[in-house]
Amino acid sequence: MRIVQIIDSLEVGGAERMAVNYANSLAEKIEFSGLIATRNEGLLLEHINQKVTYLFLKKKHTIDLNAVLRLRNYLKKNKVKIIHAHSSSFFIAVLVKLITPGTDIVWHDHYGVSQDLSLRKNLTLKLSSFFFLGIISVNDALKKWANNYLYCQNVTYFPNFIIAPTVSLGCSQLKGKEGRRIICVANLRPQKNHELLINGAAEIHKKFPEWTFHLVGKDFNDSYSVSLIKKVKELGLSETVFFYGALNNTRDLLQQCEIAVLTSLSEGLPLALLEYGLASLPVVATNVGEISKVIPSIKEGLVIDSNNLMQYINSVQKLIEDEDSRKLLGKNLNIFVDQNFSEKSILKEYITWLKSLITFTK
Repeated sequence: MRIVQIIDSLEVGGAERMAVNYANSLAEKIEFSGLIATRNEGLLLEHINQKVTYLFLKKKHTIDLNAVLRLRNYLKKNKVKIIHAHSSSFFIAVLVKLITPGTDIVWHDHYGVSQDLSLRKNLTLKLSSFFFLGIISVNDALKKWANNYLYCQNVTYFPNFIIAPTVSLGCSQLKGKEGRRIICVANLRPQKNHELLINGAAEIHKKFPEWTFHLVGKDFNDSYSVSLIKKVKELGLSETVFFYGALNNTRDLLQQCEIAVLTSLSEGLPLALLEYGLASLPVVATNVGEISKVIPSIKEGLVIDSNNLMQYINSVQKLIEDEDSRKLLGKNLNIFVDQNFSEKSILKEYITWLKSLITFTK
């Protein structure tokens, strides 16, 4: 098989990391694995396996004929027949299919605001789905939405998977006291609900002043991030809550922490949660999206109601006070993630699914 992953950028985000994960994993399993960034590169460029054939399209417009032609030439040169398009990159995949009819498109839906999909309308996507060979949804809600709204009939669900980095990219030193750090890996977007984290930090700091909170994720320099930074200052938490922006060495950062949290209002299946598990960290997370599939019981972590401040404070305090419980939860989550969200099992199903689609259409 010869497959190329297409993604709009290589900034640090869930969809972007999955595109790189698929490209890297497939490079060890199939004849050809490629990766194309259409609009922007980013920190994830350093994570691409040397066996992956990479191209940056430098796409400048929604309809960029030069980029489409560069993509067509890449496909022709490398004899690629399957495009695995992530998120909004489906559009350029459809454009190139119109001039390269033998190309098959698999679209990967990473939509993160999946609490109310009835409001999700996208006519361009709906019309484009006529050209999809198959659709991969990252949670069951998205799968149901695709079956009801789009025209492609071959819709499946594959959870996100995590792979350990092959190289260390150097470690940023987190602030705060060693053995007293709590981390949250999430881009600064409203659906990630950092307000809950900060409000909780204010209360936790009163009882445990040595413990600090470390927010790792892209700052879009918008009104949301401005309001978060302002809140931290107003609450007197400038030496308790720290912002780091997007970093590409998450594994090394997690190793410096004792507890991990995810306070989202909405999620698909967050890669950050899988990374927490890979790092054997105990977790407090809100019960949204597919989080309960990663933390199915109190043996693997503490799941709280969305936006419930008291549950959040009590859960974090419980982990702070009980080191043995922290270690046990982290160990159990690590085992569960390894057994259920490893690349080995999911890539095997992915390849089998693709082969069945190709065979069916011949």
